[in-house]
Amino acid sequence: MSGEVDPQSPQTSAFHKLTPLAVAQFITQGGRGATGMFQILNSYENRVYALMMDDGSQLIGKFYRPGRWSDEAIIEEHQFLAKLEDAGVLVAPPLDLPDGSTLGLIHGIRYALFERIPGREPQELDPDQLERIGHDLAMIHSIGRNFHLRHRPVFTLDAWAETNLQFLLDHGTIPEEFEDAYEDAVDELLDAISPLFVELPVQPIHGDCHLGNLIWTHAGPYFLDFDDMVLGPPVQDIWLIAPSYDSDGVRQRQVLLDAYQCDAPFDSRQLDLVEPLRALRFIHFSAWIARRWSDPYFRHAFDYFGSAEYWRNEVADLHEQIRRIG
Repeated sequence: MSGEVDPQSPQTSAFHKLTPLAVAQFITQGGRGATGMFQILNSYENRVYALMMDDGSQLIGKFYRPGRWSDEAIIEEHQFLAKLEDAGVLVAPPLDLPDGSTLGLIHGIRYALFERIPGREPQELDPDQLERIGHDLAMIHSIGRNFHLRHRPVFTLDAWAETNLQFLLDHGTIPEEFEDAYEDAVDELLDAISPLFVELPVQPIHGDCHLGNLIWTHAGPYFLDFDDMVLGPPVQDIWLIAPSYDSDGVRQRQVLLDAYQCDAPFDSRQLDLVEPLRALRFIHFSAWIARRWSDPYFRHAFDYFGSAEYWRNEVADLHEQIRRIG
């Protein structure tokens, strides 16, 4: 899985000290005129700002966390976005910089610029919206099946569970009184779900396709932030759009899938992965915070992380998932 360079490195130090003023100066150096007016957007992994430009337009400046992805992996994401746009999918591909590339470098920090898409973040989806997203996801996945990724990770149980568990244990993240219970719960989960992931077909997917990464416009949904793009099972993108585990969530996923299957095949056996994937996301989330704990943003946003209550709930949630998986 992706990581982060030494927290004491100049690149990481510069990343943690990014300010809106510095961002505006970076963008001006990149050949664009910024007014200095800005909005900090919700993003933990990268630093993302909405910038008001001299011509009245707004741009999104995305500054990539050092050490997470290679240049090649980021460029693959940019190339995939261009393919999607060419096919008519509503996405926001990066803009060309003055040198003709889409990935810039200033003071050791890589960045890209995007047009800001006006719209609203949907809080819940009605059947018509679910159908539209189903058609669009079918197109995204169809294009993905013919897009060869060389520099992005492959979704595996080792990466999402075993490696993450080992990181948490090795770094003393879990309080001693919960270590055995948490490790036992993860082991029990893996025993239950491992057969489902044997020879699992994978392909390029969005990877983090929840409602927070959608903007609804008059033209339909824009799919944003392909930063977590991986080679994984298509059902990952589907259950995150309709995440509830109750009957309403099952109904929503079926509405989405009925539309999806009008345009692309879907192996219904992948629906058996929904609850296992939810459980793996719990483990991945804890390890993600632990890996980023040197970042002041994370310490502020997740101040509850590491408490006895947090780990007690994590153990309980894993056991609840094991019961659901049956």
